[in-house]
Amino acid sequence: MLVPDKPTFINTVLGPLTVEELGPTAVHESLLSVYPGAQYAPEISLDRSEIFHILQKQLTDFYDVGGRTIVDASGMFHGRDLPLLENLAKSTKVNIIASTGLGPEEMLGGYFLTPQTDPPTPWPAKKFEDLFSKEITEGMVVPRVERRAPAGLIATLSTRSGMTATDESLLRGAARAAVSTGVALSHTFGDDVLQEIDIILNEGLSPDRLVIRGGERHGAPIIEAAHRGVFIGLEGDCHEALSLLIDADLHSRIILSAGATGVAKGHAPTSAYFSDFMKLCEGLDDALRTHITIENPRTLLAVR
Repeated sequence: MLVPDKPTFINTVLGPLTVEELGPTAVHESLLSVYPGAQYAPEISLDRSEIFHILQKQLTDFYDVGGRTIVDASGMFHGRDLPLLENLAKSTKVNIIASTGLGPEEMLGGYFLTPQTDPPTPWPAKKFEDLFSKEITEGMVVPRVERRAPAGLIATLSTRSGMTATDESLLRGAARAAVSTGVALSHTFGDDVLQEIDIILNEGLSPDRLVIRGGERHGAPIIEAAHRGVFIGLEGDCHEALSLLIDADLHSRIILSAGATGVAKGHAPTSAYFSDFMKLCEGLDDALRTHITIENPRTLLAVR
């Protein structure tokens, strides 16, 4: 069992850390993001040395502006490279937490559907639960080679236009894996955040083990969602949503990220940088900044 028993620990790619060692933490970033299948395209280069040095510089910049921990929320098949993340963590002062997880359906591929039926039926939630749980309890898979460090987060996404049957099965399995392993769930909602929160919580997950990403979207019912006890993930151009939650005295429900992609292959990168994370807190007093960037991530990410 790789996951520590004590709730004061967080899983990183180099092993467990105490919550006191996290410091300011960006909970939803992507260091290397590879669109599934892009690694096989002849015109796309995956020069590991070049990628390493680009990311090393970006992580150093992140540290220099006060960041201390980054959660790579790429999940299982979007470029997660554990040896790369381990070497980056060793060569910089930044703690790196990697994630398991999948979604949405359009990004899964036929392996996660049952092709003998028409239309194909989704994997049952139990299979997704087992897949994610093993990445936490036995270590994350380096394809066809070995398992390494345990995942520190489960990251899922629903189809933006509306949750599909496969999305729901995956989401239920992820929630069950979060319950059984004590690792938190980070979910990017589709078109009905409150319905998706209900699905997750009905699987028995405590609200403070869930962060809903996409809270910066215009019109998202983030106040109602926050009152259910879940964390609201904000990134990018999120100052309006950030102010809304703070004014409603819901700062204890906020999780911030820059929403940056360090290196993108097969798709366009975001315009954000990891170092933008600390800029989101400009204008906040020290106590509020500490609560949002340090205390909230500690509560979310502690294995319990």
